[in-house]
Amino acid sequence: MLDIINEKKSVMFLPTTAAEKEKLGIERFDIILVSGDTYIDSAYSGIAIIGRLLASKGYSVGIIAQPDMESDDIARLGEPRLFWGVSAGLVDSMVANYTALKKPRRSDDFTPGGKNTKRPDRASIVYTGLIRKHFKNTVPIVLGGIEASLRRIAHYDFWSNNIRKSLLFDAKADAIIYGMGEKTVLELASALRKGSEWRDIRGLCYVSKESKEEYIALPSFDEVKSDKNKFIDAFHLFYRNNDPLSSEGLCQKQDDRYLIQNPPQYYLSEAEIDAVYDLPYTRDVHPYYKADGEVKALETIKFSVTTHHGCYGECNFCAITVHQGRTIRSRSEESIIKEVKGFTAAKDFKGNIFDVGGATANMYGYDCAKKLKSGDCHHQKCTGDKVCKSLKPNHKRLINLLRNIRKIPKIKKVFVQSGIRYDLINQDKEYGDMYLKEIAANHVSGQMKIAPEHTETKVLKLMGKPDKETLLGFKQKFENMSKISGKQQFLTYYMIAAHPGCSEADMTAMKNFASSRLRLNPEQVQIFTPTPSTYSTLMYYTEMDPWTRKKIFVEKDPVKKQRQKDIIVGNPH
Repeated sequence: MLDIINEKKSVMFLPTTAAEKEKLGIERFDIILVSGDTYIDSAYSGIAIIGRLLASKGYSVGIIAQPDMESDDIARLGEPRLFWGVSAGLVDSMVANYTALKKPRRSDDFTPGGKNTKRPDRASIVYTGLIRKHFKNTVPIVLGGIEASLRRIAHYDFWSNNIRKSLLFDAKADAIIYGMGEKTVLELASALRKGSEWRDIRGLCYVSKESKEEYIALPSFDEVKSDKNKFIDAFHLFYRNNDPLSSEGLCQKQDDRYLIQNPPQYYLSEAEIDAVYDLPYTRDVHPYYKADGEVKALETIKFSVTTHHGCYGECNFCAITVHQGRTIRSRSEESIIKEVKGFTAAKDFKGNIFDVGGATANMYGYDCAKKLKSGDCHHQKCTGDKVCKSLKPNHKRLINLLRNIRKIPKIKKVFVQSGIRYDLINQDKEYGDMYLKEIAANHVSGQMKIAPEHTETKVLKLMGKPDKETLLGFKQKFENMSKISGKQQFLTYYMIAAHPGCSEADMTAMKNFASSRLRLNPEQVQIFTPTPSTYSTLMYYTEMDPWTRKKIFVEKDPVKKQRQKDIIVGNPH
């Protein structure tokens, strides 16, 4: 019999095998969750969070991770009573499977053994098809996770170089839960259990034969496919309606039916987000999957702490703000401290915490008071080349949190690996320098990673990133703080090549700037990947600045994209 007990905490994994189902006396699961990632029972795994949350409310939940495509593996737990929940995993499956140059990726950190052999392309579509193949007229199939969330309306798909319909239409699923789905999935499960109407739940998309008159009508699929200006119009409306306090519902005609997107779900309160992270995770890979090899992702997430959800950074190439939202929802210090103390009881804990942060490390504990009351602004970004005056960064709460974590017995080193917005440090006149001093003295090991992404003004503006003067000011501060701490430390820089608007001349200018002003040769350089539902992808497809509608240069030749990267990293042509 498979041992499903985590000995150090006596916490059971959620069941994933027929043997576990039998041992637990479950005749039929209420809900079965299917994932493109292996089953890591961790608060860093979306499928684990949703499974644990549903189980905490009394639902029986089974998990099928990375089901085999050639057998009846998808049927090993039977058919659920309420619904199937399907996710491609923590990354869009096409991003997981292909590089920016469309070459297959050989490795996968979320697959046992590390070989990229178990996640199909367009996993949400494939998994839904598998379910329908083995279970005719089954209970609702509900898509979730970042792949579904970012493909919920008509969107540009880089890998087919085409405008695709909503994933709901292509997958022939019944609904999409978009964004952070904790509240929506509980409301959906409750409605299905009671047999009541579920199509009015916030944070949910579905298909209808009729439009919804009170919702905003996006340009239709046919319009956005044939007219790039209509595509830009649709994306602006889509982007502006992602905040639960200020957004309306959306509808979009696709062929003879309509995609209906209900208004976004309300954000979790501090108590609610604490409750999610207080659930009994084993922080390990289920033994059924671990038998196939080690899972590399576990190395970084096992002893890491999420402090908050959301990001108001709004980098144009990043979809986090569309998926998680622009409002920061922070956990309480008590909840975080409790989790860290739990780490120290683990037999394999060596005293090091890999990361304390979120999408961006230094957004914990504060946000714009105006936004918290009325929702996102449509006319103004929180950050970009400048920080909005209404946003008043304050690192005091984060400083106290880090200090208190360091005081916990058995804690040797606390690393901050999540990205840090250096413009927010500069903007916080009261606590910014104090925070940087804390980071330099206690939370960096030799080098600190930041992501300026570029150095040339016109490209930075298209990216939505701070200017290079802000970068230079931060560099000087970091070097001074490291010197005060008596440490020899340096910054490493993440850069992007071939972003819309970027030419080889811009990459040469960046190379010269890095050499003369940053005094290094950047090694962390990625070629821009157009992922669904970002402004940068909108620029890539339309070859226009979406705010001015002026034409911009976009490099689409794979050979020339590689050449842009090679200019920085120094590879010969």
